[in-house]
Amino acid sequence: MKFLPGILLSLLLLSSCASKFGKVIKSKDKEYKLKMAEQYYVKQDYSKAQQLYSDLLPLYKGDPRFEDIYYKYAYTAYYQKDYMNAENLFKTYGENFPNSAKVEETEFMRCMAYYKQSPKYELDQTNTVKTMALLQAFINTHPDSKKVAEANDIIDQCRAKLELKEFSNARLYYDLGYFKAAGVAFSVLMDDYPDSESSDSYALNSIKSYYKYAEMSVVDKQEERYQKVVADVNDFEQRFPQSKLLEDAVNYRTDAENNLKKLQTRNNEQTTETTRR
Repeated sequence: MKFLPGILLSLLLLSSCASKFGKVIKSKDKEYKLKMAEQYYVKQDYSKAQQLYSDLLPLYKGDPRFEDIYYKYAYTAYYQKDYMNAENLFKTYGENFPNSAKVEETEFMRCMAYYKQSPKYELDQTNTVKTMALLQAFINTHPDSKKVAEANDIIDQCRAKLELKEFSNARLYYDLGYFKAAGVAFSVLMDDYPDSESSDSYALNSIKSYYKYAEMSVVDKQEERYQKVVADVNDFEQRFPQSKLLEDAVNYRTDAENNLKKLQTRNNEQTTETTRR
């Protein structure tokens, strides 16, 4: 029971605040409402500031302060993590005030709003791709901006996420036993990210997948599929001569060549047997 006075006091304060804001929101005095919106914004009470700015926007069209109201209104959405709405508001800010000194900032914030919507790598990456495109456009438009370094860093983070997603998909094909699909996926992954630190690993995984694919194929198809493994390992040697995985790759070539010899011996024996008949 000793906590009851504290709880009552908190309830009274909340009720008082709600009552005060209710009076502000119902006020017909736009100057007073703008003053209170600014106060809420400074106090980072973005929900209340947003409601007031929303009411004030149509009242201040044509007023020199309209631009600043719109600018802060966009940020109230962003700070409340309503990134979809924020993205649209930052976009339309640039359209409504193309000559503003803040256009560069709001264009970057539009990119950030998309970036904030980029999900975990397992999910659809449409927003990640869109973020990269917008950031690249920002860099091209504002090459001297102080935000270029940050923009490039975010692009790298997005690329890393897309790379991880592609790797996850390729790995899933392998784990499910779809070795041809896995081989193709790892090969594409290597080509898509040639500068990746894992590029040689992707190449080895492609070789491993194609080897498994050849191993499980019907005999008539094995020769051409083992030959592909040999060709891929030869390519690996040229592309990654210093790789720590080179020995593993060469081992797959050795195994493939041994299997090709066995197939050739088998074919020769069958030819001899047919001739005898």
